[in-house]
Amino acid sequence: MSLPDSRSPGKQSSPGLQSCSVVQLNVGGHMFTTSLSTLRKHPDSQLAFMFSSGQQPKLPTDAKGRYFIDRDGTHFGAILQFLRTQRLPTESVLEVYQEALHYDVRTLVKQLQDSAQLFGETVGRQQFISRVPNYVENLEVLVRVARAEAIAARHSAVIVCVLRTEEDLGRYDNAVNNLEEQEVVRFGPWKAPPTAIDLLDCIKMDVEARGYKVRYEPHSSDRGFLFKTNDGFLYKLIFTWW
Repeated sequence: MSLPDSRSPGKQSSPGLQSCSVVQLNVGGHMFTTSLSTLRKHPDSQLAFMFSSGQQPKLPTDAKGRYFIDRDGTHFGAILQFLRTQRLPTESVLEVYQEALHYDVRTLVKQLQDSAQLFGETVGRQQFISRVPNYVENLEVLVRVARAEAIAARHSAVIVCVLRTEEDLGRYDNAVNNLEEQEVVRFGPWKAPPTAIDLLDCIKMDVEARGYKVRYEPHSSDRGFLFKTNDGFLYKLIFTWW
């Protein structure tokens, strides 16, 4: 009785991964060296799936044989650091959180959600923004208007009308009618405690997150008349281009 051929397909071991526990990675041009045990630390994660036990990774390799993940690798090191040491990042927390979501490292996602940085962003600011009607759409309009006004100019200003309450809607037309053919981007009203200044801070944060340099100030007419600004109405959002 002959013995089975150890070289038969059913007996072959997967090359690379089972014979060596060290893995070379190229994540969007960022190079990393880690171990299989680190990548498989959380079995339900996307990384563990990519490097499943007993399977050759279904990933392309670069010219030097490193497994290639076609994603920005700027913050991938923080993911590996957590897998190795359970240490949470202290910088670029929101960006690392997005990577943890992508790679489905659920333990890291949960711990980051409970961190002070993300708790304030997700539970506080984002929940407030969600209560401001058409916030995202109006942000797009605001940026588009500012870019249209930027031709041959160092600064461009967009007038923003902030309506804190339903009662302010009745005064909106009067305030806007005092402007001479200037486009106005309106935000509000909303049902939440934050003030008009809080909303303007949110707008500033989200515009600057896109790479723009911006500030805001109360809007006044050419005749020096200052529109109501203690909790609403007209402001100028000023973009600096160079």
